[in-house]
Amino acid sequence: MTVLVVEDEPAMREVLDMRLRSWGYGTLTAPDAEEGARLAQSHDPDIVLSDVVMPGKSGLELLQALKSGNPARPVILITAQGTIDMAVEAMKLGAQDFLTKPLDYSKLQALLQAAREEIDLRWASRKMAAWLEKDSGFGPFVGSSQHMREIYELLETIAASDASAILTGESGTGKELAARAIHERSARAQGPFVAINAAAIPETLIESELFGHEKGAFTGAVAVRPGCFEMAHKGTLFLDEIVEMPPSLQPKLLRVLENGRVRRLGGRQEFVFDVRVLAATNSDPREAIQKGLLREDLYYRLNVFTVSLPPLRERKEDVLVLAQHFLQEFNAKHKTAVVALRPEAFHVLREYSWPGNVRELRNVIERAVILAKGEWIETSHLPPYLRVPGPEAKITLPLAATAAETEKELILRTLEQTGNNKAEAARRLCLDVKTIRNKLKSYGLR
Repeated sequence: MTVLVVEDEPAMREVLDMRLRSWGYGTLTAPDAEEGARLAQSHDPDIVLSDVVMPGKSGLELLQALKSGNPARPVILITAQGTIDMAVEAMKLGAQDFLTKPLDYSKLQALLQAAREEIDLRWASRKMAAWLEKDSGFGPFVGSSQHMREIYELLETIAASDASAILTGESGTGKELAARAIHERSARAQGPFVAINAAAIPETLIESELFGHEKGAFTGAVAVRPGCFEMAHKGTLFLDEIVEMPPSLQPKLLRVLENGRVRRLGGRQEFVFDVRVLAATNSDPREAIQKGLLREDLYYRLNVFTVSLPPLRERKEDVLVLAQHFLQEFNAKHKTAVVALRPEAFHVLREYSWPGNVRELRNVIERAVILAKGEWIETSHLPPYLRVPGPEAKITLPLAATAAETEKELILRTLEQTGNNKAEAARRLCLDVKTIRNKLKSYGLR
């Protein structure tokens, strides 16, 4: 890594040259701002170290010229005649830092090391951005962990067929993205992709949404409405949260799937459809069958393939890639220019367990991009609840504390550490979320 030294005093220039070489840097030297600008243009040094007061153009003028040519290049200014106003002006113009003579060489070395780390971080960010643009995953998925590569291979196999599949995984793992990836790589890609969430539609309306209705079929049916099967003809129908579908409706769905025909509510005519059905649930389908929430025959009708999408905590190696991907997405959305996460901020992301999975990470990065205001996401830009407490975190209780008092303190302290994230607190305490809510209610707290 090369440092350009711009200094009009020959002795000082020589001392800096020797110091920098002893620290492992390559050097270029110039006696004035004009020569410094010429060397910067012809040799493109990584870092510039410049005096402020020199014959001819000043170091501040050189700083302006250098920043117009390469805004990201670190420039450190030094002077024997420093004032607060001069330092403020230098920082406004984009100087990395401002040192006064006689130089504190340990501080200079630390500044150069920080500049070097920033350059490395920029280079890594550019490299990752290029990789993300070229080949970062599979369709809308981002990640290259072994677990995800196996998922991509399975999705490719399913897409090449016309078989049904059930996608399982926690909320936020990307089940709809997987369904869309299958559709877009299938022979049905030119047809429609229709998604319906069984948990989001009132029980009284879901049958109409699925099968459609004729005018006057029920109160409020003021016009003919085709159902999802008709709308998805020659394409793919995605049934999200299939376990939440009313048990009374599941036999009708099974009959429609087996016959390939659908009749609107209040109608007599049957419509033939050609639809590939993909279903999803964040529950274990076999447990749902045992509890009577999912019909076994419907499960076997849909379950030609099963795709189990891993939670983010099981593929931590993808966290940085996903974070950089979302960073670029939100730079475009919010017209910002954030370059990357600082290593300390990434460490926080890496150590967190992500109960909300990729969806939660996406929201965290959007928040950080908005708060950053500059080129780097710092730890302070991340939500406080992400910061995992160290081993020194303790709870001190009086010797006479009862078991109930101890339990209450433990629950409240864990909620405090997780930013009142009940799901994460429940995970850490090996409890059910419902238990946490009931305990808080018993304490008279929300």
